[in-house]
Amino acid sequence: MIKKVPRTLVIISGCLLGEPVRYDGKANWQANGDLLQLQHEGRLIPFCPEVAGGLTIPRLAAEISNGDGRDVVSRRAKVVNKAGQDVTAQFLLGAKKCLSVAQKHGAQIAILKENSPSCGVNFINDGTFSGKKRAGCGVATALLRKNNICVFSEEQVNLVFELLKK
Repeated sequence: MIKKVPRTLVIISGCLLGEPVRYDGKANWQANGDLLQLQHEGRLIPFCPEVAGGLTIPRLAAEISNGDGRDVVSRRAKVVNKAGQDVTAQFLLGAKKCLSVAQKHGAQIAILKENSPSCGVNFINDGTFSGKKRAGCGVATALLRKNNICVFSEEQVNLVFELLKK
């Protein structure tokens, strides 16, 4: 008897698939051939942690103050919007919902939007709303990694595609 092997599903930032869920109501559509192939195969689960956490579209830009996503998950840092309002609770809720969706679908891989306070993989804004970047990860990325889900940025889709081909 042949055992059916399930296709690996991948969580992806909704904005990367053209969903207008960014803070400014825009998308970050990525017309990458590997990404289009994964989408065609039905392997992508689009998700926006910020919207899932209850934030509106559009919304004020937000950045992590005094740390990165790991610090937010550990309650050592906060996420504040440009008006100075604490939106940490919404970011944590969105990250928890992202993890829940990944676990529900057995997704062990995520492709998330670089530089985002939720989804940044290697870089986030520096917390000063000056447009400067610094090394660090977003809140959803931190929580997914803490739960052994591999997270890649949109700049690393080719690595995900190669990993899934194996």
